[in-house]
Amino acid sequence: MLPSTPQDDDRDPWGPDLSREIARLPRERASARVPGAVDTARDRAEEPGEGDEDEIEEIEIVPVRRQLSLAIAGFAALLAVGLILGAQTSGPDTRIPYAIVSFGVQLLFVLAWTMAMRPPAMIAVAAVCLLAGAFGDYLAVTTEPARLLPLAYVAVPASVVALIAQTFRAADRRRLREALGTTLVLVLGTMAFSSLVLLTRKPTGTQALLVCLAAAGVALVVGRLVDAFFAKPRIAAQVPRGASGVILGAMLGTLAAGALGSVLVRPFDPAKGAVLGVVVAGLAVVADLGVDFAEAGRETAGDAPTFWLARHMQGPLGAFALASAAAYALTIFYLT
Repeated sequence: MLPSTPQDDDRDPWGPDLSREIARLPRERASARVPGAVDTARDRAEEPGEGDEDEIEEIEIVPVRRQLSLAIAGFAALLAVGLILGAQTSGPDTRIPYAIVSFGVQLLFVLAWTMAMRPPAMIAVAAVCLLAGAFGDYLAVTTEPARLLPLAYVAVPASVVALIAQTFRAADRRRLREALGTTLVLVLGTMAFSSLVLLTRKPTGTQALLVCLAAAGVALVVGRLVDAFFAKPRIAAQVPRGASGVILGAMLGTLAAGALGSVLVRPFDPAKGAVLGVVVAGLAVVADLGVDFAEAGRETAGDAPTFWLARHMQGPLGAFALASAAAYALTIFYLT
């Protein structure tokens, strides 16, 4: 005897109509609680966000001004010519004229870098740096024997005095920690030009000065000239410099130093000239480029813009200050 097949009414004791009503209740309650919830969520997913355009910030590409690049190249060339010719015309008994040339460059360096970096107690710091530079030039001319240590004896107290001058006002004291590096850069950069006067008193110092400053000058001038006509590829959107100028400047600066090394007397030769050139030219273009990045960073942070003349003089002056220190170090530790 076969079992009978259960009917729908036997499987569902509640009945088909009542079951359908119970199944419909959760959907109706959900729709009643949040009317149009499904459509609203779908619409929101399909519609673009209103704040998307605000969140995406366009990076402004700073244009390269040709006349400005040419002017900076001319200023770098004048600095190189002045420092090189001053050294070549100074003799054993005529160091004072070159010390005057050095102090003139120190004056430009202090004014440009102080206005650009704006340390606390700016006027006092600038005065301390200028006094230290003048006294350093005097010691570079008169110290017997010619040594770098007396310049260090001037740089250390000058840095301490400049830091003390920044502690008198409460607003300056709050910025003292961040101003420590700025103060040291100002004092050491000023004293670096005094080392050029000291270098002329070394046996091979004047020739080393010629090679190093020529390499730095060629690197800076070529770099800016290339930027004036072909500033590509751009190093950064906010920095109006091109990688072609930086690389070509460093290469031609090294080539110029090697060429000078081939015509100078011993201990110079093309290899030693090229070594001096690659170091000094590389440092010069990096210092010049670093100034441009620092200025772009200040503008991005919303700081007040630097006085335009100081801003454009800052790069070459900083590059020659670093080149001067490198020239002295290379003469002592590589050529001697």
